[in-house]
Amino acid sequence: MSAITTTIEDLRVMAERRVPRMFYDYADSGSWTESTYRANEADFHKIKLRQRVACNMENRTTRTTMIGQEVAMPVAIAPTGFTGMQYADGEILAARAAEKFGVPFSLSTMSICSIEDVAAHTTAPFWFQLYVMRDKDFVERLIDRAKAANCSALILTLDLQVLGQRHKDLKNGLSAPPRPTLANLINLASKPRWCMGMLGTKRRTFGNIVGHAKGVGDLSSLSAWTAEQFDPTLSWADVEWIKNRWGGKLILKGIMDVEDARLAASSGADALIVSNHGGRQLDGAPSTIEALPAIVEAVGTEIEVWLDSGIRSGQDVLKAVALGARGTMIGRAFLYGLGAMGEEGVTRCLQIIHKELDLTMAFCGRTDIETVDRSILLPGTLPA
Repeated sequence: MSAITTTIEDLRVMAERRVPRMFYDYADSGSWTESTYRANEADFHKIKLRQRVACNMENRTTRTTMIGQEVAMPVAIAPTGFTGMQYADGEILAARAAEKFGVPFSLSTMSICSIEDVAAHTTAPFWFQLYVMRDKDFVERLIDRAKAANCSALILTLDLQVLGQRHKDLKNGLSAPPRPTLANLINLASKPRWCMGMLGTKRRTFGNIVGHAKGVGDLSSLSAWTAEQFDPTLSWADVEWIKNRWGGKLILKGIMDVEDARLAASSGADALIVSNHGGRQLDGAPSTIEALPAIVEAVGTEIEVWLDSGIRSGQDVLKAVALGARGTMIGRAFLYGLGAMGEEGVTRCLQIIHKELDLTMAFCGRTDIETVDRSILLPGTLPA
């Protein structure tokens, strides 16, 4: 390993050096003023832990289940677009790291490696994340491809009917592969490791879409297609249609409101994810850890409640679990590891989070993640 990495921040700094500017910025930014993006992390820090002593700390376990699936810790890798642009074949590498560690991997509709690519290079079933497009025939075929690849759950993202204004992506001219502008070429010249990796793979654009969607064969048609394809008319009726078409475990991502949480619970889905898309959609929305307690109180006995957006440590995972989350998801944290060191970096990310989770749980006087509740937190520091 080229450097000692002890925190997710170490991986972020390394990724910033090694990943081309447009793809690093894609991972490490939010929408508009980025206030929600910053709050997602900052609000975790406000919550304080109760340290307990003279407790037996032997035989600790972080093992639990998420939608009935055994996991090494209550953490899954979140679906993120452009993952294969952080590092060549990134989705395959991250899925392998997750499989070896014993946590679920989620593949985005907007991935670079296709569903079939990831299935061919892994043995554990992974989860597939679906965006609803106007082209319903394409959506049905995506669902069928996920079934054929033996995906064990479908994650339906509900908070991207329209795209949030992400200033850095607009200024960088984000595309896959990057357009050969002078600024891009100058930046790429300073990232030789990344360039060598990309030269060694054929996977450089959206593998689930190119060659599968009608009329999409090259970069120009793809960008036109994505601009017009996200469906602003998405409704709870579509959730029912997708649930029936899929027929398996269904997870609804993007819930931030108690009323929507109740609708999610009554939809028959298996889990909901309290998520604001990493602060990349509605800027000015609350942080996910602030929104979590009310949603758990409203529907936590009817449906598994998970949380993503803002998790950068095992302590964050523990705080989310203490406030009622059955599981959590990490996006940026694993992307930093991937951009820094490929598969080894994703493994390192998972190791860092697991060690922090395990040690913090012990310091709070618990040895089993299943027994963690809000009594490990200092009452005056909790979200209202």
